[in-house]
Amino acid sequence: MTAARATVHAAAESPHGASDPHQEGPADLRLVAPALAAWAGAVISLGAPGGGVAVACCASVGLAVIALRVAVLRRRAERATEEAEARAGEEGEAERAEGAIAGSRADIVRRRAGPARPRSPRRWSAGAFVALAAVLLCAAAGAASAALHASDVRRGPLPALAERYAGVTAELEVTGDPHLTRPKVRGSQRTPPVLVFTAEAVRVTAPDGAVTAVRTPTLVVVRHRGGGGEERGPEARGSLASAWRGLLPSTRIRVVARAAPPLSPADEVAAVLRVPADAPPVKVAAPSPLQRLAGHLRAGLREATDGLRPDARALLPGLVVGDTSRVPPDLDDAFRATDLTHLLAVSGSNLTIVLALLIGPPHLATRAERRGLAPRLGLSLRGTAVIGGALALAFVVVCRPDPSVLRAAACGLITLLAIGTGRRRSLLPALAAAVLLLVLYDPWLARSYGFLLSVLATGALLLLAPRWSAALQRRRVPPRIAEVIAAAAAAQAVCAPVIAVLAARVGLVAVPCNLLAELAVAPATVLGFAALATAPVALPVARVLTWCAGWPAEWIAGVARTGAALPGAEFEWPGGWTGGLVLAAATVALVPVARRVLRRPWLCVLCALALILAVCRPAPITRVLTGWPPPGWRAVVCDVGQGDGLVLAAGDGTALVVDTGPEPHAIDRCLNDLGIRRIPLLVLTHFHADHVDGLPGALRGRSVGAIETTTLEDPPGQAQFVRTTAAAARVPVIRAEPGERRQLGPLTWEVLWPPAPPTPPDIPGPGIPIGPDGQPVGLDAVDGPNDASVTLLVRTGGLTLLLLGDLEPPAQRALLAAHPELGGVDVLKVAHHGSANQDPPLLHRLAPRLALISCGADNPYGHPAPRTIAALRAQGARVLRTDTDGAIAILGTTARLSATVSGHRTKVRLAGERRTRTRPVGGRRAGGGTSGGGTSGGRRPQARTAGSRRSRTRARARARAKGSSAGGGRRAAWCRGPDGSSRQRRKGGSREGGSRKGGSCEVLNQDL
Repeated sequence: MTAARATVHAAAESPHGASDPHQEGPADLRLVAPALAAWAGAVISLGAPGGGVAVACCASVGLAVIALRVAVLRRRAERATEEAEARAGEEGEAERAEGAIAGSRADIVRRRAGPARPRSPRRWSAGAFVALAAVLLCAAAGAASAALHASDVRRGPLPALAERYAGVTAELEVTGDPHLTRPKVRGSQRTPPVLVFTAEAVRVTAPDGAVTAVRTPTLVVVRHRGGGGEERGPEARGSLASAWRGLLPSTRIRVVARAAPPLSPADEVAAVLRVPADAPPVKVAAPSPLQRLAGHLRAGLREATDGLRPDARALLPGLVVGDTSRVPPDLDDAFRATDLTHLLAVSGSNLTIVLALLIGPPHLATRAERRGLAPRLGLSLRGTAVIGGALALAFVVVCRPDPSVLRAAACGLITLLAIGTGRRRSLLPALAAAVLLLVLYDPWLARSYGFLLSVLATGALLLLAPRWSAALQRRRVPPRIAEVIAAAAAAQAVCAPVIAVLAARVGLVAVPCNLLAELAVAPATVLGFAALATAPVALPVARVLTWCAGWPAEWIAGVARTGAALPGAEFEWPGGWTGGLVLAAATVALVPVARRVLRRPWLCVLCALALILAVCRPAPITRVLTGWPPPGWRAVVCDVGQGDGLVLAAGDGTALVVDTGPEPHAIDRCLNDLGIRRIPLLVLTHFHADHVDGLPGALRGRSVGAIETTTLEDPPGQAQFVRTTAAAARVPVIRAEPGERRQLGPLTWEVLWPPAPPTPPDIPGPGIPIGPDGQPVGLDAVDGPNDASVTLLVRTGGLTLLLLGDLEPPAQRALLAAHPELGGVDVLKVAHHGSANQDPPLLHRLAPRLALISCGADNPYGHPAPRTIAALRAQGARVLRTDTDGAIAILGTTARLSATVSGHRTKVRLAGERRTRTRPVGGRRAGGGTSGGGTSGGRRPQARTAGSRRSRTRARARARAKGSSAGGGRRAAWCRGPDGSSRQRRKGGSREGGSRKGGSCEVLNQDL
């Protein structure tokens, strides 16, 4: 007896039912558990000893055999039970035919025998044991495959040679496209971009001349000998030989390299081969014809896009074939901030668009009314499946076998196989089968985050998106809009925890940016593939197609840049697996809350407004909620990491910016928090990367009048980067001149350093500082970029600030000699991130009330130096630093100087320093004022944490209590003479300042 067929399959001609992706009933999860078991087995075995993996595999196989045996026995018992029940039914029929007498006798017998014992149900059926056996066998298969692949990494002489950093001659077969790494800032220098690619060593010649044939995976790093970190962008890319960049997969080359071990023993490569780029690679064998064709197609697409605008030129090859070689760092950062990077990693959407041209919409692929090119060409279902499979394989070759490409191709081939055989197309089993096959074929995919993100996103589209779409449609959302929103939200929900693991952040604009970008993905992809196909035969036609595709590509780039420019586009989140698990738990907890919110329109409106405010972060609301920036701020030292970035208020939304730090995002975020949209002058003290590499972030979305730089263009590569970036933004670049005075709103400042080089040799030119003896001062002190730092003396609101850049002690002494009139200052930006290289006489002369140090947390240079901090405190200065306090805001006037910090962090313990914590201290400011006899009283400036009114009130009470106590602490008083010099007068004693003839004494209340 057979059950009735489901409605969706009742009218199907195939005995297997209709091939419709929208099936009713529960999802088919039978292959999910075996696929996950193989994945887990591969992940564990890649880093496990081979012996342990072998024992585990044998145990799994043994348990699987036992499970199969139990399943067979259970199945036999079930069949026997079914046969007994059938015979009992037949006997019952015969008994009923005997009549009423036989029935009465049977009733008597049953009453005497008592009630029948019900058969106890079995918890595990035969099918459950078969499923268990399948899981165990797949886990063993995944572990065994992973162990075999891991053994390839350890096989041969190359790992041992890498441990000794030996020089080798290797014959390599290229397996991946060469690509340039992004330059990174380390300290004051930018690391050089290098060309990297994966290859398989097939022959290795050791230093002793021994030649060994191997099959060992390696990573090749190509760099110039002694190449510094001065180059960037197109110049850096052009510095590497084009012959190296043009290598295609399957090409065999011979290199002389220095072998080094990989960063982790669990890496996919056995060694890192460092190759100098002094000569082109020696080719041993040409690439395969298929790879030559793929390379020709990719090169044709790049050539066809040469005439487009920069964003379209960079983005279109990435959208079509995953070629991101032209994508600039700022656009790449924008895609990462908006979670649009999946568009550059070719995936299932690209293959779906290509196959849709052939078979039409997927839900009509097996029907008579199917669309696409296949019915117009008269192709049968089997012929369509064969051609579709060929397209999928070509897709992998042209787009390269990245994890997302392999996953998409495997799913597509399985679905095409279902179409060709007339079977039902169930996409979730296809995904599980694709994962299982790929993990067994290449176990290293099990540890690939790209593969994990691809599988999670696809699974969310199959499992979560239909349900969420139906829920939205029940609330009167149009079907098409509901499907798009549900797909973007589902993919983001499951991928966000993995992104948090990798990047320690959560994006708030990912869903809207994906929705907006999706409008242009299909046109750009279709036109791009058309240009890819026509470029080798008709380049003018390809140029027209890429010109048309450039418009949607620019739309996508504009969405990414606009979304990334929003102040709240992303926020920090704990990284690592702990942060990912916490975010996943939070997402699961928010799903039922979202269901209830959707039932109440007014709650939806409130949530939407809250999200808009969180993303846009209007300055007035942000200031009320966070206390940052504090009202009336005069200067802010931005927390830009190991570098400098300082902002001086010059009016509503206007500021003078001095240096931009090492990273564009950090300075951009700081300026956004401060509400700065106009920068009449941006000063770059010198050209070290930790002061200028953030320049694109400062220019982003702001009106900049001019960029002022030092007179010494060293390092030259970074100076060129500044000029190139300024030219792209159409901002003029000028040089600072000593003695230059400027005014901007409440700000006035003077350039004290560096001295201008004389025009004729040995003859002082205009702007050269002249010492008391009439000789030029400071020309010999400029020894390198640090000593050429632009030094500014700034006055605002009665405060005096001295910004020393990165001056070293010789330049500091020369500065003091060139400006003998230089006296005490209220605020000092300590030179060179608080390093130990400071000039004590200069610190003694300046006697700052507040010393600011800009440095990165856990930096490898030990900045700030303990002795520098001790020296500043001995001078009576309160020291604040960005690595422990976050961004620092300066407020008040000379009479009431105060500082507010944006972070609440524990200070590190330093030698000779008490262990303290930055805590909210609100009411204690530098107080007092001048009196008739020229006596000034004041209190030490206090740091307070933004956003806590109650803690500030308690701090005021503590400050008053401390001030009223007798003999409350030891303090240092500094007296300044007519020449501006200062020296310590006494320790401890009165809170009031004494007076001296011809000078003033200021008590700074510095606890000693």
